Amino acid sequence: MGRAVHRYHVPNVLTTVRIVLIPFFVWLLVAAGPLDGDRELHDGLRWWSLLAFAALMMTDQLDGFLARRYEVITDYGKLADPVADKALMISAMVTLNVLGDLWWWVTVVIVVRELGITVWRMILARRGRVVPASKGGKLKTLLQTFAVGMVIAPLPGWTDWITLVLVLAAVVVTVVTGAQYLLDSRNRPEAGGQA
Repeated sequence: MGRAVHRYHVPNVLTTVRIVLIPFFVWLLVAAGPLDGDRELHDGLRWWSLLAFAALMMTDQLDGFLARRYEVITDYGKLADPVADKALMISAMVTLNVLGDLWWWVTVVIVVRELGITVWRMILARRGRVVPASKGGKLKTLLQTFAVGMVIAPLPGWTDWITLVLVLAAVVVTVVTGAQYLLDSRNRPEAGGQA
């Protein structure tokens, strides 16, 4: 009985930990600041920021896996998990914008898409319609994660073109999957997943 209760709460605990630790991740990024002082300190804090970001993103995969494995679907999880995902990604991008490491337009496009689709899903749900996510949803999340990770990492200048390609790919896939979701929502009132 105790073990069953423990399993029941683990995914929700991981989601909560992810939300609680977002300010710590942001603090690490801000503490590193732009590269205008001690290079060693800057790079060290940037690597710690990247590690924190990766760990928080992995908890998203882990809590999803555990929720499916033990068939733990709660109202809290349905609400908190997507909030945690978007809060982490938006916090990372806005902080990188403030530090001058990421273009503002990238953040605006991605945030408008993410929040717009979230609001649209809520409207459809209130009407009794749940539309499945586009197949590119996982690719979108993966590209956003790698793009932000590359921007955070204090890598040598020759890798800038790789970062640029990843950022642009993340923006394109984010927009395309958002458009696909809107198209699907017009005529598919079935059970859904991650947008």
